[in-house]
Amino acid sequence: MNNVCFIGTGLMGFPMAKNLLKSGVKLKVFNRTVKKADPLKNFGAEISSSIGEVVKNCDFIITMLTDDDAVDMVMSNFDFLENLKIGSILIDMSSVKPSTAIKYGKIFKSKNINYLDAPVSGGTIGAEEGSLAIMVGGEQTIFDKSTDILKIMGKPELVGPIGSGQVSKLANQIIVGITIGAVAEAITLCEKTGTDPIKLIKALSGGWADSKILQTHGMRMIKKDFSPKGKTLTQLKDMNNILETAELYNTHLPISNLVKGMYKSLVDRGHENTDHSSLYNEIERINKK
Repeated sequence: MNNVCFIGTGLMGFPMAKNLLKSGVKLKVFNRTVKKADPLKNFGAEISSSIGEVVKNCDFIITMLTDDDAVDMVMSNFDFLENLKIGSILIDMSSVKPSTAIKYGKIFKSKNINYLDAPVSGGTIGAEEGSLAIMVGGEQTIFDKSTDILKIMGKPELVGPIGSGQVSKLANQIIVGITIGAVAEAITLCEKTGTDPIKLIKALSGGWADSKILQTHGMRMIKKDFSPKGKTLTQLKDMNNILETAELYNTHLPISNLVKGMYKSLVDRGHENTDHSSLYNEIERINKK
């Protein structure tokens, strides 16, 4: 397997990097907070001390960063840019604005570096299981060279040119954000009327309303377990990016706008680090008015 490096070992990046290592990939790792990357030594990772060192001589550079600001910080870093190997493939698996992906696609093309935007869906469970949905924007030939690595982390699908991966992720997050809201209202209605919400989830299994969000996030709401798997702050970032991108194309998304406002209320009240299924709490707050 080619030399691969991985930058960003947070909630998602750590299990993704671990799966690469367990599959026999020779992996160099860098994380700004070193202690988050250190446990990967147990799986054979080489921990790099700088952004320039980690990318040196790498054929594939995978980034899994928090947001646009974090991506800008890494990809505009002089040491990062100066140490990239000509002809290497940079796969950004962060969730950022499509315009950010398009910008860096052009920058790296001018430097003879290949680029794919490849955001993911599936949360920490999908990252652990190697079953992430991976939405990829870029050239077919570059995608074909990257599929062996991407398949270790999940199910990659080329959806169009650079930027298309990020648009697909925003579409995914529209469905996730709105569906979490629908499930929260359904659970709330059951609880207020004395209907057993656990039996509701069983009753709906296999029907049109069934979904991973109903089965997983619905149970989190019932158990009031909002320990972060996918953070509320991240969902709000995605909802903001959805609406900003829609505005660029003169497209109105009224339901997304409503859900965005509910996530903003949660964050404003200090729930930024709870699981995004804690939208249930916003429904509760509204009902206590």
